[in-house]
Amino acid sequence: MEQARSRSSSPLVSRTTEVVEPAFAAAFEALPTPRTTWSAPDDALVIGGGEAATLTASGGDRFAAIRESATELFESGDVHAGTEAARPRVFGGFAFHEGACDGEPWAPFPEARFVLPRVQLTYADNGAWLTVNAVGPDAGVDAVEDRLAREVDRFAALDAVDAGSPTAAVGSRPPRPGIRESRRTTSRDAWRESVGAAVDRIADGDLQKVVLAQALEADLAADFPRAATLERLAEKYPDCHRYWFEPAAGESAFFGATPERLVSLRGRTVETDALAGTTGRGETPSEDEWLARELLDDEKNVHEHELVAETVRDQLEPFAASVSAGERRVRRLATVQHLHTPITAELDADRHVLELVEALHPTPAVGGLPPDRALATIRETEPFDRGWYAAPVGWIDAAGNGAFAVAIRSAVGTRRRATLFAGVGVVSDSDPDREWDEVQLKYRPILDELEGDAAD
Repeated sequence: MEQARSRSSSPLVSRTTEVVEPAFAAAFEALPTPRTTWSAPDDALVIGGGEAATLTASGGDRFAAIRESATELFESGDVHAGTEAARPRVFGGFAFHEGACDGEPWAPFPEARFVLPRVQLTYADNGAWLTVNAVGPDAGVDAVEDRLAREVDRFAALDAVDAGSPTAAVGSRPPRPGIRESRRTTSRDAWRESVGAAVDRIADGDLQKVVLAQALEADLAADFPRAATLERLAEKYPDCHRYWFEPAAGESAFFGATPERLVSLRGRTVETDALAGTTGRGETPSEDEWLARELLDDEKNVHEHELVAETVRDQLEPFAASVSAGERRVRRLATVQHLHTPITAELDADRHVLELVEALHPTPAVGGLPPDRALATIRETEPFDRGWYAAPVGWIDAAGNGAFAVAIRSAVGTRRRATLFAGVGVVSDSDPDREWDEVQLKYRPILDELEGDAAD
């Protein structure tokens, strides 16, 4: 196990000021690499660039190691945030399991990596805020305030937003790159064999459920349009958590738009979700409604969903004074519909968000039950490395609060290649061909933003 480490050490100095909102693409391109973005339905849009501090870890204790290093980083902070949304936060994620980043395209990604950006732009309900963070030798107050003034001048020269939205006008964006060639990690015959073997293990009582995934490698016909892709995802999936993480070199990025929140913590209030069970969208409103009703009544999908919801409640109970679940419902996204149960809890004591992240990961929606046997099955079966796919990504602040999502509907992108990931839950009555079709549905959010010059 590698202990978490930072490339700098405290003290932390952070200064923030309000600015005129620049257009997203202009701000994204103006920031130094490596860059980070984070956005969620109940959170501000944040773009970060550069590294004031970087925390990395590996091994089974990576959650605890990052927690300790983040706490140490924030302990001596001299912070003037201006608004709560612009407070210093570290952004990053974890590998799905130990050793998950050994192969391509994950070589640049540690098993845990969190960055405090040097420059951060926050689009909040009460305006846009520019933040400069410094740690270690560069953390003098005067030096940070001088650098903030220079950054304000630099961002003032960028294009401002149109009509109150940080996204660029559709006509000004580069087109989608198109796909020249694609390759699957798993053939259809190998998939049928893997799902059949998993169903046999479930019938024998060795497993209750396992989530099996595929990877799709796509060679792009043109350069990957980073900012434009993020803008399109924001418009098509406004109710999802959207994320972008570049490793240190900044040459690749892990990104996506996930509908699955792992956990958010504010004070002692916890919010999470059970999201499992999937169908497509209809061509007409009546067909869409018929599919939703069928999903709510489908024995296989309801069984899969209830396994997830019950496990999430059980995982929270050791930390909670109370846990409550809402009504099971259908959550509609642009390309799919899911069964969704919101779950809330009040903690019985103050906790760090990473304690909950470690307790909840992996949920049965991306791993399986029992967790150890499901993980062993995944590692034996999948012919690729999961890396950060289906793992926790999010942010942590000085109070130990934070928000994490499950990194599904995701890909690793480089200049001319993207590797997409998608998985499905296998239970006792799973059909391999039906599960294959579901995987293809789950590729669509990213695949749609890569394929050709389709109209916006």
